[in-house]
Amino acid sequence: MTDARSMTETEQTDGQRVAQIARGWIGAPYRHQGASRIGCDCLGLIRGVWRELRGAEPEEPGPYGRDWAERSGEERLLEAARRHFGAACPGGDLRIGDVLVFRLRRGLAAQHLGIVSAEDRFIHAYEQTGVVESPLAPAWRRRIAAVFRF
Repeated sequence: MTDARSMTETEQTDGQRVAQIARGWIGAPYRHQGASRIGCDCLGLIRGVWRELRGAEPEEPGPYGRDWAERSGEERLLEAARRHFGAACPGGDLRIGDVLVFRLRRGLAAQHLGIVSAEDRFIHAYEQTGVVESPLAPAWRRRIAAVFRF
């Protein structure tokens, strides 16, 4: 049996490892549906970190268009995150290493992902810039649809 303190230390260590792996992807160019350091999108970044932490991916995402969220309206990212990470964490309880799921526009399905890398920063693959570490500014915070923990 572990006490709350050692559990917190373990979670902190795990989160630091997730952030460290994600930092290794910074500079990778953006590539739609890519999932390697040669090129990736936001989902590919999460998939790559998963592979480094856990090994084989639990499922293939299948092909998806750039406008899949606008066209389908299905919460594919949120559903997949729940299947593979479990229940979402309280939104105000962000920890280093957490996976952020963003809803970029009200009324549309969640369609962007990132990883918390510091108290007010996150790593994500952005179409115009590739994999970058960005400030988790209020404009991003208000778009968080859910938070999951590796």
